[in-house]
Amino acid sequence: VQLVESGGGLVQAGGSLRLSCAGDGRTFGNYRLGWFRQAPGKEREFVAAISRVGRSTSYADSVKGRFTISRDNAKNAVYLQMNSLKPEDTAVYYCGADGHGGFSLVGLQIDYWGQGTQVTVSS
Repeated sequence: VQLVESGGGLVQAGGSLRLSCAGDGRTFGNYRLGWFRQAPGKEREFVAAISRVGRSTSYADSVKGRFTISRDNAKNAVYLQMNSLKPEDTAVYYCGADGHGGFSLVGLQIDYWGQGTQVTVSS
């Protein structure tokens, strides 16, 4: 499945952004989906994940209570609503799709990655 992120940009601390990730329609609902981010000089890290039909979600502690992941399988899309943004949220954000069996949202094994979208939070 091909994934394309959008919605990144420059925002002041305390502001909000909504990221979108569009899939190419190939049985999108078969994939667990996740958002990850990579800041300069750091490894890519997990941000949030959502189950195939959207009933279950998981978040990194650093974003819990501020970010919300959601999906719309009819539109082949997954979203990340980011509120109360902090400068340390600055990173390239990637969506990823896990097509393996299982139901856990911990330790997703990503088969497909998007190209990433830059989020910059100024202080």
